[in-house]
Amino acid sequence: MGEKEKMPDKKENDRPVLAFAPIGVIRSPFRDLRDMPIQPAGAAGVRGEVIVDPPYQEGLRDLDGFSHLFLLYLFHRVERWKPLVVPFLDSQPRGIFATRAPVRPNPIGLSVVELLKVEDNVLVVQNVDILDGTPLLDIKPYFPDFDHYATKKNGWLESRKGHVKNRRSDGRF
Repeated sequence: MGEKEKMPDKKENDRPVLAFAPIGVIRSPFRDLRDMPIQPAGAAGVRGEVIVDPPYQEGLRDLDGFSHLFLLYLFHRVERWKPLVVPFLDSQPRGIFATRAPVRPNPIGLSVVELLKVEDNVLVVQNVDILDGTPLLDIKPYFPDFDHYATKKNGWLESRKGHVKNRRSDGRF
């Protein structure tokens, strides 16, 4: 493995390595990395649960007033990062930061899900494209006034509009 591909385990480039502790776990019907939806748009109607650890339950107050949430989570099955990847919707190598591939230097995932209900420390959600047992790092409400922008350009993905709904993971990451 090349020097670029090592996951940092101590100070690198004079920056400290940060540590985060999961606040819960995401449950979904996807127990294998193969044949998963590759984005929430391809997981329409797929239900799951976000189980928040009891010390954080009080932080869920007022969340039931939102229809959609950002879930930030750890790609816990990633072993090393890759600077170039062939993304699911393409056949050419692309820079990791121009994709949503999970093999990132900091393997943090982001999905927008629909919140159906809050039951104690459990969020029932749908449009889940996340592997069962994924560690949850954070939850944020989706708010269109803050989070919705009309884009002007969409890079190499411009010609792939509408293709994500039928694509599934093939195990390449």
